Amino acid sequence: MNSPRSLFSLLALGLAVALTAHPAQAQTRVGEAAMVKNEVVRVAAATTPINVGDALLRDEMVRTGLESAARLVMADSTNLSLGPNASLKLDRTVFDDEHHYRDVAIRLTSGAFRFVTGHSDKAAYKIVTPLATIGVRGTILDILSQRGKTTVVLQEGASTVCTSNRQCIDLTQPGDTAIITSSGGRTTIQKTNNPPWTFAATCTQAAGLCTVTQFADATPVTPPVDDPTGMLCGR
Repeated sequence: MNSPRSLFSLLALGLAVALTAHPAQAQTRVGEAAMVKNEVVRVAAATTPINVGDALLRDEMVRTGLESAARLVMADSTNLSLGPNASLKLDRTVFDDEHHYRDVAIRLTSGAFRFVTGHSDKAAYKIVTPLATIGVRGTILDILSQRGKTTVVLQEGASTVCTSNRQCIDLTQPGDTAIITSSGGRTTIQKTNNPPWTFAATCTQAAGLCTVTQFADATPVTPPVDDPTGMLCGR
């Protein structure tokens, strides 16, 4: 006859095997891929492709390849567009309810992005690059994260951009741009209303990349062709 201790060990072993066999079941679905072009992958213990309609999970990294792009729709209908050779991590997501976040942090490691806020309270959002922390207030932002430089361009709404050493500027008018640079251990931030770059050119390279859809009723489709006129870009 098995002892109580042996039975407990068998149950614990079974639970461990089940979690190992189905790790995604223990993770939280926080969004989905609404548009995918070419090579888009999730980076975890192994690198696996992301297809249209696939779930986005908390704490995972998403990366696009050369001549690739993706648009991700979060559970609160935040839209995130990624250009080629871009990577981001969904650092933190705390839900208020099924379609609203109390706290969401998105780490943009490298590449070009367009960020369109969803239905959550605007104070819930925090965007982080290697050089800047970006707060939003009902906002469309274009963000370019490069080695030693971050460019943040306001398209709509308002935003506050801060460096790691707490230098901050407010973006309040369309076209307002924060440029953060780091060289020789010194980080600086400057503001202009003449942006040196925007995500608009990236929009034209993939159909549906810069459309905005709601998570609750979106029906993702794989774009059949590129959109050279850019008619599908913007909001």
